[in-house]
Amino acid sequence: MKFPLLPLCLLVFASQCVAYITIKTSTLPNGTVQTPYSAVINASGGCTPYKWSIVSGALPAGVTQKQSATTTSLNLTGTPTKAASYSFTVSVMGCGRHVSTDSYRVVIQAGANHVVDLNWNASTSTDVAGYNVYRSPDASTWKKVNVSLVASTAYADSTVANGSTYYYFATAVDTSGHESTGTPAVEVVIP
Repeated sequence: MKFPLLPLCLLVFASQCVAYITIKTSTLPNGTVQTPYSAVINASGGCTPYKWSIVSGALPAGVTQKQSATTTSLNLTGTPTKAASYSFTVSVMGCGRHVSTDSYRVVIQAGANHVVDLNWNASTSTDVAGYNVYRSPDASTWKKVNVSLVASTAYADSTVANGSTYYYFATAVDTSGHESTGTPAVEVVIP
């Protein structure tokens, strides 16, 4: 007799299935006082909606938490106001009441000590209006770092924090506002 395969999960009372939830983000970027900060903590598994909380420690002064609309991530944003080392533990609970926790340490430094100088090859298109530069702390959550189009094929990012890793790519924007696909991403490790 063959039995059908069941989803991988913990069976409770034969009719309920409780799948485990896991926090996927292992590290967060460091930051600099008076420089916008953004980080995302992602979770998966279990069932939504998730409920997020800081169970110990504190976020950097000036940084707040907000769960995403899908509840699968916790967004940390704001402008740090005090240089210090911040340690905190994040907890997420799925609808099946399984909990996952992870601890983080974020260093907010008083000022930028490093500058990342980026450059790329010019687009071969004849109607390029400029370029956009995108940065990510994890090569998956990207944010545009330039306020207006970059006119040249170089960009200096002075908003990096010591002891952090960043990923960058650039896109070309034509005179109609259409944006190209990005250059291959590059990894930059700040000492």
